[in-house]
Amino acid sequence: MRPTILYPLFAPLTSLPGVGPRLAPLLARALDGDKVVDLLWHLPFGCVDRSPRTGIADTVDGMVATLKLSVLRHEPAPPKGRAPYRVRCADAGGEIELVFFHAREDYLRSVLPEGSARVVSGKVDWFRGQPQISHPDYILPPERAAEIPAVEPIYGLTAGLTQKVVGKAARHALKRLPELPDWHDPRLAEREGWPSWGEALAQVHIPADPASLAATHPARRRLAYDELLAAQLALSVVRAKARARPGRALPGTGALEAKLRAALPFALTGAQERALAEIQADMASPNRMLRLLQGDVGSGKTAVALLAMARAVESGAQAAFMAPTDLLARQHHAVIAPLAEQAGLSVALLTGREKSAPREAALAAIAGGHADIAIGTHALFQEDVDFARLGLAIIDEQHRFGVRQRLMLSDKGRDADLLVMTATPIPRTLMLAAYGDMDSSRIDQRPPGRKPVDTRLVPLSRLAEVADGVRRAVAAGRQVYWVCPLVEGDEETPLTSVEDRGAALAATLGDGAVGIIHGRMKGPERDAVMQDFQDGKTRVLVATTVIEVGVDVPNASIIIVEHAERFGLAQLHQLRGRVGRGAAASTCLLVYGTLGETARARLTTLRETDDGFAIAEADLRLRGAGELMGTRQSGLPEFRLADLSAHADLLEIARVDAERVLALDPELTGERGAALRCLLYLFARDAVVATLRSG
Repeated sequence: MRPTILYPLFAPLTSLPGVGPRLAPLLARALDGDKVVDLLWHLPFGCVDRSPRTGIADTVDGMVATLKLSVLRHEPAPPKGRAPYRVRCADAGGEIELVFFHAREDYLRSVLPEGSARVVSGKVDWFRGQPQISHPDYILPPERAAEIPAVEPIYGLTAGLTQKVVGKAARHALKRLPELPDWHDPRLAEREGWPSWGEALAQVHIPADPASLAATHPARRRLAYDELLAAQLALSVVRAKARARPGRALPGTGALEAKLRAALPFALTGAQERALAEIQADMASPNRMLRLLQGDVGSGKTAVALLAMARAVESGAQAAFMAPTDLLARQHHAVIAPLAEQAGLSVALLTGREKSAPREAALAAIAGGHADIAIGTHALFQEDVDFARLGLAIIDEQHRFGVRQRLMLSDKGRDADLLVMTATPIPRTLMLAAYGDMDSSRIDQRPPGRKPVDTRLVPLSRLAEVADGVRRAVAAGRQVYWVCPLVEGDEETPLTSVEDRGAALAATLGDGAVGIIHGRMKGPERDAVMQDFQDGKTRVLVATTVIEVGVDVPNASIIIVEHAERFGLAQLHQLRGRVGRGAAASTCLLVYGTLGETARARLTTLRETDDGFAIAEADLRLRGAGELMGTRQSGLPEFRLADLSAHADLLEIARVDAERVLALDPELTGERGAALRCLLYLFARDAVVATLRSG
């Protein structure tokens, strides 16, 4: 149960003064949450300095000024036409116009009576030698001038919200802050000069100066560390609980592995051998394996996984291999099953597409222990799936699954080893944040003979030439991916959508030659389109980034990414990995529109290297962790207070601190442990606290 002291923070937004049924949904959309605490976590990204209390004569174009003015006269807009409503004001140094569009005269005369004194704050624009302020942010009588903040925080908004509304709600939320015991090591807090938790939130939401919002400010670092410590503590608890379970030693005999190596059409690379040795050492241990296997596109993770599964079967256990989609599960089955059968291993396939008799047969084979290896989707961890003796669970493309799903599969065998794999190279900082509960292996070497992809940058002005090249390639029997950033066209966005591009290509190549695939399609429909492309029935596949992971079409040797500047660097690298899988020389054309400095650096990096790990680190530098991790499909944790590009040093401190705390107080029952439980609840880690005794 969440401590009662935190109840005010987890109350709905409507419990705040001024936040009613109309505003609450708008706020919830901007905050990505509907609780008071979500508003506290919604930190300002900048501020407006209203401290210059100056005179008209001292203003310059573009500055935000706070002026004490005398209201001279109103100049209403004429009945017809688009002229604005103007109010002429003055101080000792000159005159200024306050400009209003679509204004109500009765309202303006009430807030700006002629002959009155008013304090006005807003952005000054000089127009034809005359200063003016359009729609001032504040208009107050002099006795209320203190209500204008010297430094006003700027928040991320959504349509229908204003800065004043969010700022006012945030100040009310600050009044809800309870007195909480500090969960930090006092020596660390003293060394860093950190304020208390409540003081840190107040300093960020009511900044004294622009420096208060800098990532390096003690208040910001304190809040970042709060979030990072909660995350690392949660991962450490999960890791400790998983490792506390008795595991099962799977030493193997090497007999099946030898048969599989003989069946493989290639020898393993040194990197594959190193990763396999690390995995097999874990499996031979009586402790449970929790290991992440990172390998770039085409590095040979599947072969390593197959040999690991053979080791499990040699030891008398079953292995399960889970992929994120039906299509990828079937693709893995098509590769693994023939090799496994040569070694005498039986393989069952179980996805959502199996119905009736085939499904019942697969379930019976898994439950009866007749299936040595089960390959499937999330269908593998549904309630009606029983393994006779699951010893190894492997999850492919881990970032498509949640932590809860990976634990559900491993729970099918209470002592099963767990190996998760990803083809998305993860920078070390982010890996620690996302997979701090796991050991890690890397395959950082390509199989010999794999040709590099020729990557070229092409301006949008040459799109017609690109389309001509596609026609020639199709006529020569080649297959092509064409990636677009949008599913449907949008009048406000000058980007070509999947549907528009597909229609344009179909008009020249013929309807039967072009397939369209995107994330809004239902799974079976998407799989059918992909299958047609794999079978060569369609020659061009126009797609969004749904093709980013796992699809293997060796005959596809060209990929075109339209408006490549809109995609992340690691994402572009994943897309490029869809080609270069067959004998033909392959090409990646990055078609760009307007290139800013960062986008140019991103595309240049991609052209110059095909090392996925180097690309991932460059992506982190160029975009920052916030943007990199804010893409939900990345599966990486989304931090709201921490910016890993600025707070990477704190992540390592948090990891060490969390491990030290749990070594001394595994159940968090001591004085600091109780405060840390409160921290876990504060960051909605309730499920982790529930795993602790007395939780």
